Amino acid sequence: MLSDKANHETIIQLKMKKGILGMIAMLSMTFTGAFGQTSALNIEVNAKKPVAQINPHMYGVFFEDINFGADGGLYAELIKNRSFEFTDSPLMGWTSYGKVQIKDENPCFERNPHYANLTFNGELRGCGLINEGFRGIGIKKGETYKLSFYARTPEAAKIRVEFFDSNNNQVQNLTIDVVSKEWSKVSADLTATFTDSHARIRLGLITKGSVDMDHISLFPKNTFKGRENGLRQDLAQALADLHPGVLRFPGGCIVEGNELTSRYQWKNTVGKVENRPCNENRWNYEFQNRFAPDYFQSYGLGFFEFFQLAEDIGATALPVLNVGMSCQYARAKELVPLNELDPYIQDAIDLIEFANGQTSTKWGALRAEMGHPAPFGLKYLAVGNEQWGAQYPERLELFVKELRIKHPEIEIIGSSGPSAEGKDFEYLWPEMKRLKVDLVDEHYYKAPEWFLNNAARYDQYDRKGPKVFAGEYAAHTRNKRNNFEAALAEAAFMTGLERNADIVRLATYAPLFAHKDAWQWGPDLIWFDNLSMYKTPNYFVQQMYAMNKGTDVLAMTMDKKAITGQQNLYASAALDKSSNEIILKIANTQENELNAAITLNGIKQAKALKCITFTGNPTDENSLEKPVNIVPSETALPTCLNNVVSISLKGKSFTIVRIAKEK
Repeated sequence: MLSDKANHETIIQLKMKKGILGMIAMLSMTFTGAFGQTSALNIEVNAKKPVAQINPHMYGVFFEDINFGADGGLYAELIKNRSFEFTDSPLMGWTSYGKVQIKDENPCFERNPHYANLTFNGELRGCGLINEGFRGIGIKKGETYKLSFYARTPEAAKIRVEFFDSNNNQVQNLTIDVVSKEWSKVSADLTATFTDSHARIRLGLITKGSVDMDHISLFPKNTFKGRENGLRQDLAQALADLHPGVLRFPGGCIVEGNELTSRYQWKNTVGKVENRPCNENRWNYEFQNRFAPDYFQSYGLGFFEFFQLAEDIGATALPVLNVGMSCQYARAKELVPLNELDPYIQDAIDLIEFANGQTSTKWGALRAEMGHPAPFGLKYLAVGNEQWGAQYPERLELFVKELRIKHPEIEIIGSSGPSAEGKDFEYLWPEMKRLKVDLVDEHYYKAPEWFLNNAARYDQYDRKGPKVFAGEYAAHTRNKRNNFEAALAEAAFMTGLERNADIVRLATYAPLFAHKDAWQWGPDLIWFDNLSMYKTPNYFVQQMYAMNKGTDVLAMTMDKKAITGQQNLYASAALDKSSNEIILKIANTQENELNAAITLNGIKQAKALKCITFTGNPTDENSLEKPVNIVPSETALPTCLNNVVSISLKGKSFTIVRIAKEK
């Protein structure tokens, strides 16, 4: 251990030997001494010669309808089972009183044939339906809502609409006339006079006679981009604020289904929204001791809306299609025989036509009819979710052969299974190389330590084979919380994704959404209830990367080695050619503050422009009550003199520095 005198003498000697640059670097140092401080870190960035290009779609999001992510979440519809089509019970979500029957004679919609018949003969108790919403109906005072339904009646009738708060008090009502003998749409706008996240709605027939009702819907007028059949404003805006490069959808295990009959079929999710058939959700069962027997898909949020959302938030679309296998975690484990795969392969070809085809084509014409004549510009297509075993590649191969012939412009994504290592992973990667897919989807839900230990995971990957899509990942702490410990581990790991941007082309955190009253899986990027939401620390890490990704990777080294955990430090550097800036990303995972002298080689002059730091205690979280308890903030700019950036890195922190450079 050096004495104070020895420390002083050492500084003088180094100053004499190394000149001004050496002195600047050493002034940023702290020495190991009596106070337990840590030596300075000398880091170099080669700003002259980029080593890899970063995919402009690199960092994105993965949507799956889990945790009430679609119906009851991103999709703004407030009525559960609006078309009386839940297979377990047509009246699930509804409480009926008086004479109410579910019928299907002469229906309004062919693929949603059930409707409610209300008959009232003056009985004291009345006749009607009460809807519970998705763990309640979120109503906000001053907001305007559109109520609509399809109805027919032999004679003119009146429907009384009443809203009840969570204390069962009737707080607002209106009366709607029904006059048509044929099916017709009836609608009314109302402005809420109260706020409640667990309200209910009652529709009662108050005149003698009979009324048939179907597709009873309640939407906020204020949807994302003001669209009808739109998305919940705050949740969609949170996605836009991430600035994602790619949107993967619709899953996940729901692509596979519990059985093949309940698999996700994109053709059922397009066209007239009232005629999209209801489907049982893959997560409509007990999972991790959380039971959701009322989890179905209305498909109001379908493939058209997904493509439109991707466009609205500046992301490229990445749809996933079924490969002819049901979910291998479920009981059925069904397989489509190889000689019966043609309809599945045709679905893939037709999807490309729907997304990119001319309006003169069948599916391109439907896209135009739905309001988007211009092609969506589909580039990627994943076939299969996270299947494993020999059955997967033998089916995928048939898709690849056909797609290469008919659509060589589409990048095909295969899977390495549900785990980041093991026999299935080791089997599937050579198979994906044999099939020459463009990207391989890797999934890892692991402890924070795994993410830290795997920061160099892709350093030695084969550069000649398929590229990598980190399609589902999240650091799982012992209690699976969205805390800062998990977020920091992800930030550290992602420096390795960026350093290897030549092989890792896409990355999406998962899952995306979780309803606090109806979730099955944690952690998740964004949590919400029926009226509000909050962004997790993990969200902010993803946002920091997406908004600061740059265009090209620069070599960033310490002792001539990539920074992958030395001194508990993880780092990457990028060049943004559009702004002529250098972007440094540094995660310090130890408790102590570290001082670093970062030399930028290959430029004439550097100027620090912005420094963003995200720091906290490992257990820190955000919540609905404290949504900004822990957020990144702009901090003091580091010293930048003679191309040496001198910076103090707080303990347990993730820091981004943007630097203007002059060649």
